[in-house]
Amino acid sequence: MGADVNPSAEFRHTTVLLNEAVDGVLARPDGVYVDGTFGRGGHSRALLAKLAPQGRLIGIDRDPEAVAAAAAIQDPRFSICHSAFADMADQLAGMGVHQVDGVLLDLGVSSPQIDNPERGFSFRFSGPLDMRMDTTRGISAADFLARADEREIARVIKDYGEERFASQIAKAVVARREAGTPLTRTDELRELVARTVKTREPGQDPATRTFQALRIHVNGELEELEQGLSAALRLLAPGGRLSIISFHSLEDRRVKQFIAEHSKAVFDRRAPFAPAAPLILNALDRIKPSDAEVAANPRARSAVLRIAERTDAPLPPVTSRR
Repeated sequence: MGADVNPSAEFRHTTVLLNEAVDGVLARPDGVYVDGTFGRGGHSRALLAKLAPQGRLIGIDRDPEAVAAAAAIQDPRFSICHSAFADMADQLAGMGVHQVDGVLLDLGVSSPQIDNPERGFSFRFSGPLDMRMDTTRGISAADFLARADEREIARVIKDYGEERFASQIAKAVVARREAGTPLTRTDELRELVARTVKTREPGQDPATRTFQALRIHVNGELEELEQGLSAALRLLAPGGRLSIISFHSLEDRRVKQFIAEHSKAVFDRRAPFAPAAPLILNALDRIKPSDAEVAANPRARSAVLRIAERTDAPLPPVTSRR
């Protein structure tokens, strides 16, 4: 049964792979942990329930609404930072923390963001074409589509949405803009894509890939992921864990490659007889949601959890790039 959406209502969020992700990251109950994507705190609350009194949890989120929701957690072991998780090393250093026992990341967009029409993440509702996770900075999806040229729009939709009709969609966006009616609403973009994309996989809305692409671009999600993975690795103490949930192949591919890159011995080609540099991570597990979880929460169907553990091998020195 349909109902009017109340923008002030509490948007519910069902945490995906809750126990698996928390059990995967929990190296020692008295350790220091980072929940780099606090959201509405599902993973954080579950982790706090398993931490010892001496344990500590630092939540991070760039969404001001998520940071505000964190105020509901009244636990002296918990603190929250308004920041992108890519900056976790700097944020923790400012708190006097230079090493942690685990980093948990639940990538992508949260249900409260999707279900709130005012955020502009979903084509299921009419709302402003925003899509920013941090509404205090950056440009919206509407701003990007109003300023970028056709070639750039097509590149974003193709690269981040893996959309084969990216060029046609970009051409239609620019044509509408030049006619004096730039896109400003989610339903306007959905209708434009529906008119432009003539075929689509059964059960998938034609706008799905375009909305995903714009969201990833506006928020710099893949760049944040790569920087966040590197920051997490340098923060992890020996025996510390990475526990990362991805929801689409672009994310999961980067997580998989990052773990694989650091889970193998490295040989120096300039010194072929020298021993290989030891591996830095051990890949521990890859977990998909159970059939029961997917039945209860269809948004879990594409989730992949990867868990890795930091070895006691020293990290290579950071090299500056020119």
